Amino acid sequence: MSDDVFKLGVVKFGAIGAAPLLDLIFDERADRKDLEVRVFTSGAKLDEDSCVDATKMVIDYKPQLVLSVSPNAALKGPTKSRELLHEAGLPTLTISDGPSEKGFYKKGEDKKKVKTVLDKQGFFILYADAMIGARREFLDPTEMVLFNSDIIRVLTNTGVMRLLQEEIHAVIDSLKEGKEPKMPTVKVTPEKAVAAAGFGNPYAAAKAYAALKISEAVADVTTKGCFVEQDSAKYIPLVAAGHEMMRIAAILSDEAREL
Repeated sequence: MSDDVFKLGVVKFGAIGAAPLLDLIFDERADRKDLEVRVFTSGAKLDEDSCVDATKMVIDYKPQLVLSVSPNAALKGPTKSRELLHEAGLPTLTISDGPSEKGFYKKGEDKKKVKTVLDKQGFFILYADAMIGARREFLDPTEMVLFNSDIIRVLTNTGVMRLLQEEIHAVIDSLKEGKEPKMPTVKVTPEKAVAAAGFGNPYAAAKAYAALKISEAVADVTTKGCFVEQDSAKYIPLVAAGHEMMRIAAILSDEAREL
């Protein structure tokens, strides 16, 4: 491998909607000569040991930038990973969902002032990357894949993935030029996503905004179904409703792209 090739390491813990294709958006034609991407994963597990094992593999790869992707980056496993990457001196960008927000504030800090805990680290909080309805009686492989495919369509059609690609590539370009990059600390709101999508039709932008707001609301429904309700007669309809909402959000996002 040439010294001119930029090494991007992607470490994935568990799964969020942005995770499956994130590493591919930087070289979708597999023909770039200036970039090498390698993916390391703990699979579905988020426990500390699994996250540490995957992190050690990405550190051994010696990338110039690491993307860390997981649900709830405030959990012990992803948090320990960030600490190890910090100790290794590797610039790191975390991509996670709404619950991760508390992992990037110091206790008692004004939440209007976003601040990462560690140097050379940034993050993207994807509020629209909603929690899946993970109840055993409801969630099977088919439902899991369909739910994630709906989320991917929402994130892609509405501008979220484009925003990630552009922001991350700006960091890559700075590092390639030997500059100290400004690490993004971005709370990806519907407004920011729709702006990144660059819709020329205001009705398309409205549909995209609606898709993102519905997707955000899915998290409230599925969280209640997974963690609050203990009666199966109540939580199964809740998680099913969350998945129906995500399906409608995906349809709206498709309509936005078609317009």
